[in-house]
Amino acid sequence: MARSSSSGTTAKEPGRLKQMYQVFQMTRRADPTSVWWFALAFLVPVVLGVVLALVLPGQNWLAILLWIVAGVLLGVLLFLIVLGRLAERAAYSQIDGQPGAVGAVLSNSLRRQWRSSEMPVAVHGRSQAAVYRAVGTPGVVLITEGQLGNLTRQVEEERRKVQRIVPNVPVHVVHVGSGDDAVTLHKLPRAMNKFKKALNRNEVLAVANRLDSLTHGPASAIPKGMDPMRARAGRPR
Repeated sequence: MARSSSSGTTAKEPGRLKQMYQVFQMTRRADPTSVWWFALAFLVPVVLGVVLALVLPGQNWLAILLWIVAGVLLGVLLFLIVLGRLAERAAYSQIDGQPGAVGAVLSNSLRRQWRSSEMPVAVHGRSQAAVYRAVGTPGVVLITEGQLGNLTRQVEEERRKVQRIVPNVPVHVVHVGSGDDAVTLHKLPRAMNKFKKALNRNEVLAVANRLDSLTHGPASAIPKGMDPMRARAGRPR
């Protein structure tokens, strides 16, 4: 019975091609212009392969076939690359502006040289605006989510706290939102990697461990998945 149930569960899982089709449909619904980018990424290498196969002199039927196959394979590769980039952008556009969106990006899209948490280190109670912290080769990066005017005090407090604990490490601030001085959600990893390198891999790990051990964010005591705005006081006994 256990084998039959496990095999039935496995059979219900979508295959790789079906998953790609679902990702394609999700991306197309979120951004209708993405269809043109998909077509361009696939057709340009294919057309280039056919043209080279027909134009280059001294080609036999095997060389012509190889040029066409190479163009098709390159087109499929470029299509998958464009699909991954646009699908990631479409997924982030669906959660953009929601509390916790920056935490999702920090936990899923940063490279290995970064140390971060999806939980904020400071939260503005009324607006739910939050400050996140990440440690990488550029130093310490504070990322704000929500209205920046509500987080001025929290950002300065976190900056002073970091400079007191690791005084020789640079501290940068990135605001996620709309405006001239802000970056969009899907561009956050790129903006963080643009800062000048100041630490090596061992120093990143040491700074991250020191900050985690000596600082405790206000959200650390809140269980993951719990909405603090809906918490109710216990009934008096």
